[in-house]
Amino acid sequence: MSKRRIIVVGSTGSVGTQALDVLEENAADFEVIGLAAGTQLDALVVQALDFSVPVIGLTSPPEGGPDEIRKRLEQAAGQRGISDPVREIHVGPDAAEVVAGAAADIVLNAVTGAAGLGATLAALERGTDVALANKESLIIGGTIVLDAAARTGAALIPVDSEHSAIAQALRSGTHGEVSKLVITASGGPFRGMTRDALRRVTPAQALKHPTWSMGSMITINSATLVNKGLEVIEAHLLFDIDFDNIEVVVHPQSQIHSMVEFSDASTIAQISPPDMRLPIAYALGTQSDGQTRRLASGAVANNWGQPMHWSFEPVNHIAFPALGLAVEAGRKRKSFPAVFNAANEVLVEAFVGGEIPFTGIDKGIERALQAHEPAAEHTVETVLAADAWAREFARQDLAEQVAEAAPGAPAAQSAPGTSLGGS
Repeated sequence: MSKRRIIVVGSTGSVGTQALDVLEENAADFEVIGLAAGTQLDALVVQALDFSVPVIGLTSPPEGGPDEIRKRLEQAAGQRGISDPVREIHVGPDAAEVVAGAAADIVLNAVTGAAGLGATLAALERGTDVALANKESLIIGGTIVLDAAARTGAALIPVDSEHSAIAQALRSGTHGEVSKLVITASGGPFRGMTRDALRRVTPAQALKHPTWSMGSMITINSATLVNKGLEVIEAHLLFDIDFDNIEVVVHPQSQIHSMVEFSDASTIAQISPPDMRLPIAYALGTQSDGQTRRLASGAVANNWGQPMHWSFEPVNHIAFPALGLAVEAGRKRKSFPAVFNAANEVLVEAFVGGEIPFTGIDKGIERALQAHEPAAEHTVETVLAADAWAREFARQDLAEQVAEAAPGAPAAQSAPGTSLGGS
């Protein structure tokens, strides 16, 4: 059996590096033919040499551009006593998109945020299946992304643990038999806290997720429940289930990753340790025909001989309003999800930088959604325009958020050494 050709964009981030761990576990089945990253050149060079990758891309190249990248590749290859395997080097804002558009069997998109839209569309337009860790590209693109997949016959394969769990559980019945989807949330580091208490939490506290190891942006999004709101929109789009039939429940142990309730009142749950290599492996094992072969993930299975306790509780929407704001944006469709996502990215950076309190994130998102006037047409151009508008609106709104902070609740201190990058 020939190896499947795979491209990983966002390869130096949390999901990207874990994907490469899975690919190393299954080296007999895959050939990595392309990698793209954001800023981490040193890590990209190591990956390119480790996997003998012929094509690489870097969104933010060092001074000297491709020549400097080539120099570092040759130096690193010489230290290993091997030849430089890289034939093509792409740099600039479209680097990930160019790499993702190359001929391959599957592209894993692990780029962080709205920047991943171009890579998703480039792969789909080529007719290449996309293992989607970059949920934002589907959320902001909506029907644009779905139509591209339908037009070329390419598959959108979920990598998020929740959507991987739903995809697996859905195999127990037909679409018409689905009563509702139940998406689980860990509750993040601030589960059980009041709205007033949340005003005083720090970036360092927000970055300490109780069960998952993830990049900075998604970790903060988990703390605000922004990430869970984005996941509801993604589930609606991926599985064609109405928002009224998607429920979020808090499950602090992060063992049940999501559930599907069927019309006969039975519920199918997917259970596994909180390790992203599991859903990554499941996505990479999914073939073009939709069938999945279980791959080695490197994860350690649960020990069912040990006592354990699982619990469930409702979401506190008063303390964490971002989830409801996301669902509202998803219902409105058009460019509202793009505005939600873009404003959030700006506001998370402001929180980590100590400019606003934690609760300033959802306040700023709400103001951006209220002020937004969507274009009549839903195109890539109008989505990107809405994204740019929301970022500028959020930046201008930051001063107001600081002024509105309650007395005695100053903006949190910046987390030392924190970077929201990682792709």
